[in-house]
Amino acid sequence: MSIKIGVLSLQGAFKEHIKRLKECGVSVEEVKFTEQLKDIDGLIIPGGESSTINKLLGKYKFKESLDKFYNDKKPIFGTCAGLILLAKNIKGEGRGLGYIDIDVQRNAYGRQIESFEELLDIHLDNNRNGGKFKSIFIRAPKILNVGERVRILGKFKEDIVLVRDNNVMASTFHPELTGDLRIHKYFINMIKNIKGDS
Repeated sequence: MSIKIGVLSLQGAFKEHIKRLKECGVSVEEVKFTEQLKDIDGLIIPGGESSTINKLLGKYKFKESLDKFYNDKKPIFGTCAGLILLAKNIKGEGRGLGYIDIDVQRNAYGRQIESFEELLDIHLDNNRNGGKFKSIFIRAPKILNVGERVRILGKFKEDIVLVRDNNVMASTFHPELTGDLRIHKYFINMIKNIKGDS
């Protein structure tokens, strides 16, 4: 089954995601215009400045096309800033896009200087999936609450850091900054499974 994954390329760490996806052997497209969403099977919204990305989404009129993409059950994966944009509620700021039922707080671990790395247990498809996953947190948001349908796929101590709600996955850390492809491969399998059912 051939699939094409788009990476929103308005701002942020989109090049790193593109590199990881190519290492996984799939076709990748830099998404800069709304009409490109019609030609892809899944979308990654990368880390960066969530407020800047949000302004650019408005400037280039992405909201309606993104809503259709989401409502068509096409998979979306947001990392760091991408997670903030996808959230139902952003503390002190109101609603995000609302594609995943989580409440988040931006920059919850502090400034850039307080960035850190951790080895996490991740539970993809209810398995331990081998060794720990090296996770890089950069001005990371924190997930404060999750809805009933949201599956928790990874934790840092007591903090939830990797979640999935049906066709949407989100992480507070940056899996694209490591050579570990497990999370990207999981997202690719989400696309294959959903595309196979449609």
